[in-house]
Amino acid sequence: MKQTFFLLLLVLILASCAGSGKMSKSAAAYNNYSEDLSYTRVTFPDLPEANQLEPVKNSGPVSSDAGDPVDADLAIALDNFAQKNADREVYNGFTILVYSGIDRDEAFKTRNQLYNTLPTQIKAEMEYEQPRYLVKVGQYINRIEAQSLFHTIKKDFPGARIIQERFGKETEEDEEIEAEVGTN
Repeated sequence: MKQTFFLLLLVLILASCAGSGKMSKSAAAYNNYSEDLSYTRVTFPDLPEANQLEPVKNSGPVSSDAGDPVDADLAIALDNFAQKNADREVYNGFTILVYSGIDRDEAFKTRNQLYNTLPTQIKAEMEYEQPRYLVKVGQYINRIEAQSLFHTIKKDFPGARIIQERFGKETEEDEEIEAEVGTN
C-alpha cells in the first residue's frame, strides 16, 4: 500500500514537471508581444515654466482690491464676521468640570475643597443651571493648556473632566440663537 502511494506520488510529480515545460514554451510565444495603449490615456496641456508666469504681487492673502468680485465679497464677509465676533466678546474654549449634580451642599463642599487645594490665582466657580450645580475651574483656549491643572485636580476629584465652554459676555441675540439651536 505504501509503495503504491509512493509510486503514485512520484508519477504526479513527474507529470507536473513535464507540464511546466509545455507552459514555458507557450509563454515564450508572447516574448515579442507589445501593445500601444497611449491613445487611451488622458493628456493635459503642458504647464508654463515658472519664469513665464506673471509675477506675484503679494505672497499673502488676496486683498479685496485684487479686482476679482469673489475675493471682494469674501473679504467683506470675513470683515463682517470678524466685527460680529469682536462685538460679541465671546470665545470658545475649555474648562475643567469638577462637579455636576443636584446636591447643593456637595457643590459648595467641592468648591471649598478646590479653594483650599488650588493656587490662589486659580479660582473655582460655581454655577446653577436648573436643576444642577456645576463647579468649574479655569478658562483655556486650548485643551492642552488645561491638562496640567486637570491632572492635579484628578488626584483628589476622580470625576473631573475637561469640557468645552463659551467664555465672555453673551448678548441677547446669542442666547436666542442658542435657544433655537437647542430646540432643533
